[in-house]
Amino acid sequence: MPVAHRILDPEPVVSLAAYLERGGGQGLAAARALGAPATIDEVTAAGIRGRGGAGFPTGVKWRAVAANASPVDCSTVVVNAAEGEPGSFKDRELLDRNPYRVLEGALIAALAVGADQVVVGMKRTATRHIARVRAAIAEIQASDLAAGVELDLVEGPPEYLLGEETALLEAIDGRYPFPRIAPPYRRGVDEMVETEADLTSESGLSAHVEMAGAGADTGAPPTLVDNAETLAHVTVALAEGADWFREVGTDDSPGTVVCTVSGCVTRAGVGEFTMGTPLREIIETLGGGTRPGRTIRAVLQGAAAAVITADQLDTAASWEGMQAIGSGLGAAAFIVLDDATDIASVGASVSRFLAVESCGQCTPCKQDSLLITDALTRVAASEGSENDLDIVRERIETVVFGARCSLATQEQVVIGSLLRAFGGELEARVEHTAHRGEPVAIVPMVDLRDGVAVLDEEHARKQPDWTYADHWSGKAPADRLDDHRSHHEEL
Repeated sequence: MPVAHRILDPEPVVSLAAYLERGGGQGLAAARALGAPATIDEVTAAGIRGRGGAGFPTGVKWRAVAANASPVDCSTVVVNAAEGEPGSFKDRELLDRNPYRVLEGALIAALAVGADQVVVGMKRTATRHIARVRAAIAEIQASDLAAGVELDLVEGPPEYLLGEETALLEAIDGRYPFPRIAPPYRRGVDEMVETEADLTSESGLSAHVEMAGAGADTGAPPTLVDNAETLAHVTVALAEGADWFREVGTDDSPGTVVCTVSGCVTRAGVGEFTMGTPLREIIETLGGGTRPGRTIRAVLQGAAAAVITADQLDTAASWEGMQAIGSGLGAAAFIVLDDATDIASVGASVSRFLAVESCGQCTPCKQDSLLITDALTRVAASEGSENDLDIVRERIETVVFGARCSLATQEQVVIGSLLRAFGGELEARVEHTAHRGEPVAIVPMVDLRDGVAVLDEEHARKQPDWTYADHWSGKAPADRLDDHRSHHEEL
C-alpha cells in the first residue's frame, strides 16, 4: 500500500498564499457554511479520533466543550504540538511541511466550540518548528481566515509531561507542567489558585496545589485541547466531507495516520498511511527494512504501549488492531529493535526515561519507577540478581497507585510487556548465561533529517528532579519547585 498524502504534503508549503492556491481554506469555509452544531456533527460522522495517543473520539470531546460553554467568557482552543514521545516526530514534520492545515483545523475547532482564541503549545527546544509556526500565525492573523480569533504560540519547557493535556494548560498559564485531574476537559486555560493559603492548605500534595475535580465548575469556560495531527485531519474532513474521509481506513479507525519509524532500521522516516496498513509494511516502507544481516525482534511504540513482538508484525496499524494484540497505536511512533539489541538495556532505558520525567506528585509513580530503573540497570550491566527481577515484578504492580496521569501506567505496561515477552532473556542475564547486546536509547527525537534520527543525548544527564546537576537532589520536581511561580526561568 503506497504512502498517502492527505495531510502530510510531499513538499513544504512555503506560504499561506501557496496553501490557498492548493485549496486551503475550504475546510473552514465549509464549517462557516454549516455552523457550529453541524460542524461537530460532521467531525463525529467522519469518525476522527485524537492522534495524540489516546484515540478519543474528537466529536465527543468537541460536543462536551460546546455543551458546557460559559455564558460570559469564550472558550480557548489549544493545539498540542508539544511532541516528546520517544520515537515520534510526526507533529513537527506536519508543522514543518504545512502549518497552515493544522491552524485551519484549529480555527474550525474554534468556530465549533465558540472560542475566540487559539494557542499553539510547543516545547521551546523545537526552535526551527516554532519559527515556522510563528510565521504562519502572522500570515493567518493578517488574513480573512482568522475572522476575530486571536492566534498565539506559547513555548513551554522540554519536559515530557508538557505533552499531557492538563500539564500543557498549566504551562500555558505560566506554571509548571504538572498534570491535573479534569476529565473530559479542564475549565479555563487561565484557571489559577487564588491565594497563598490555597497553595498549602487542603491539597496535601507535594506540588502544593489543589487538583481540579471531575465536573468541578470554577465559572471559567472549558478549554479544548487537540493534537496537531488531529486538527490537520479535521481540516481535510470538513473540506471533503465525512463520507470521503471514511473512504480509507477501517470502520473503527477511519482515515489515515502519520507514523514515525526509527531504531534498528536502514533509515528513519515519517510517512502517512491508510489506517489498517500492516505494521511490517510501514516499517519496510519508511525504514527500508532492518540493518544488513539482522532480523526484527520487537517494536516499541514509544514509551507508551506494550512491546510488539516479531510474530505480531503483520498486525494492522489501527486502534482496534493494536488493541487486539494487547498494545496500542498511540502516536504511531515505532522504534524497531533487531536481534542484536540488548533487551535488558532497552528496559532500563524506557524505565529511566519515565522515572526521570515523572513529576513526583504521585509518590509511587516516582519512587517505584526509580527502583525499577535501578534494578533493570543492574541486570543490563550483568550485575543483577534474582532479587532485582523480583523488585521489578513487585514495583510494576504498585507504581500506578494513586496515579493522576498515564505515565505510571506506561511504566507498568511497557516494562510488564518486556517481562512477559523476554523474561527468559532477563533471567539468563541474571544467571550470566547470556551476554550484553547493543543498547538502544529510548529518549525523545530532537530532529530527523535525511533519514537520520537525532536523539536527545543530553537526557542521559537529566536528573529525576529535572535538573542537569552532577548529583540528584533527592527531591521530585513537584517538591523542588514552587508551583505558584513561573516555570520559564527554572526549567
